[in-house]
Amino acid sequence: MANTTFTGPVRSQNGFQSVTVSPTTGAVTVNASFGKAAVMGTQSLSGAGAVDIVNTFTALTTTGNSQALTLANGTVGQLKIIAHVVDGGSAILTPATRLGGYATIVFTNAGDTAMLIYTAAGWDIVALNGATTT
Repeated sequence: MANTTFTGPVRSQNGFQSVTVSPTTGAVTVNASFGKAAVMGTQSLSGAGAVDIVNTFTALTTTGNSQALTLANGTVGQLKIIAHVVDGGSAILTPATRLGGYATIVFTNAGDTAMLIYTAAGWDIVALNGATTT
């Protein structure tokens, strides 16, 4: 299907999906679904590494203590949610650019969660549940 531009309202009884199609296999991957609830993409991150800025949600599994996590700059208005889902230690998130006087966000226990929004001045904390800042 080609790209289409609409000049009026667009409606769907069953919602919309944002998809990508593999140029080699033709496999379709649903990145986000929009219906009565928006369901965004999920990154599963095990151990230290980069928290991606492609998916809205990151499910974090720690596999040791004080594991280093990084978060690159995003796009103004972008939301990022990180949840510590499996507790095998702890993790320390350092966003590339921060707003609000914090240096890092620390995830210690399963259930610790952070919600961030990217602004022109960097990642700002919207909410923390259990996670702490330094």
